[in-house]
Amino acid sequence: MRTFYIGLFSLALLLHSCAPAAPKEQAVVPSARQLNWQDLEYYAFVHFSINTFTDKEWGFGDESPELFNPTELDTDQWARVAKEAGMKGIIITAKHHDGFALWPSAYTEHSVKNSPWRDGKGDLLKELRASCDKYGLKMGVYLSPWDRNHPDYGTEAYITYYRNQLTELLTQYGPLFEVWFDGANGGDGYYGGANESRKVDKLTYYDWPNTHALVRQYQPDAVMFSDAGPDIRWVGNEKGYANQTTWSTLYRDSVYAGMPDFDRFSAGQEDGTHWVPTETDVSIRPGWFYHASEDDKVKTVAHLWDIYLNSVGLNSNLLLNLPVDRRGLVHETDVERLMGLKTQLDATFAQNLIASAPSELSDDDRNTFELLQSGDTHRIEIELTTPVEANLFSIQEAIQFGQHIQSFRFFVADESGNYKNVYEGTTVGNKRMITFDTQFVTGVAFEVTEAKSTVRIAEVALHRAPDLE
Repeated sequence: MRTFYIGLFSLALLLHSCAPAAPKEQAVVPSARQLNWQDLEYYAFVHFSINTFTDKEWGFGDESPELFNPTELDTDQWARVAKEAGMKGIIITAKHHDGFALWPSAYTEHSVKNSPWRDGKGDLLKELRASCDKYGLKMGVYLSPWDRNHPDYGTEAYITYYRNQLTELLTQYGPLFEVWFDGANGGDGYYGGANESRKVDKLTYYDWPNTHALVRQYQPDAVMFSDAGPDIRWVGNEKGYANQTTWSTLYRDSVYAGMPDFDRFSAGQEDGTHWVPTETDVSIRPGWFYHASEDDKVKTVAHLWDIYLNSVGLNSNLLLNLPVDRRGLVHETDVERLMGLKTQLDATFAQNLIASAPSELSDDDRNTFELLQSGDTHRIEIELTTPVEANLFSIQEAIQFGQHIQSFRFFVADESGNYKNVYEGTTVGNKRMITFDTQFVTGVAFEVTEAKSTVRIAEVALHRAPDLE
């Protein structure tokens, strides 16, 4: 055991080694692009399109482009709000299921080029690119594989069309951090006037490997999202809550976009062959697109905080949707709630109550870590010489070496120094946040009870989150 005394703190670690040695065992590990994505943690989805003006969630595909006419569209406002809210990027619905393109695509007339907005000369993606650059945000695009407008949907010709549009997005709007492929595919639609239902084989129709190759060719640093990856996967619900057990690994070809029983694998697969971590997508309102009837249904700050804890705090990233309104602005109520969440985030994470300890565990660097070797006492114990008021503990594995913790116990020491087991859990991965009753503590302990192999702890932190009603 090593004990350090710095200021108000003493740190006791029951560990094997602090040297960042290369692992001997084989493990499924993330790519560089996946590690960069995981570090973002929190960013915005923007659902804005023809549906905003028809008051629908899913357009049928027969909408006139003339309906698209935001009166005050300001992507600078979107980016400013996202930046001030603490978000790291924006993913825009470039084309939803209705097929309407927010850029002047050369391959369809169903786009902004035939709308009254900007006299038909506008390009929303170009404007958003400039705004993201201005505010230091990353940009991503959503391109629905389903198209209820296009007459060729369901045939091989549509796949060529889809890839042509995807190539436009990949080559005309600068660096993208994420490309988002929805799992909704096939059903009734306008389809160029056919007005019928068309089904596709969701496993084979899109020939995904060749579509993915386009992204790798033109945007090699971008991660791709779908139900099945290949880089990141759906969390399995749209409520904002990841699974208490969340593995970042999947078996190859065990899931695919739109599969009917996806829930069976939403928690991941402990011994999976590929690294495909989860992204938690949720809207700040009940719907994904703006509806004036939902102005009084925006999620409260307390609800958003709970979502944050149960997404970012459960080995996932949080993609929070902002339904831009008919003016072309993020609504005032949504902005108010976002800033309320930012206040909570700042107040909670401004100070790590154990950050003064001279340890690889509190330097905010995943490349420095402590080892818990097989056969050791798998326990990290942090003792404070002076009690501090706290209610949240955070811990991270060094996931560049894989994800190994299978189960753990968490303890809090009261003012008398007595440790009490207050929580038992399973996975950790990139980050696990554990909340407990607000109290003065003199120490905390994290004990790994089961592990696949050598555990590497990159960071630990102790915080006091303000109470919310």
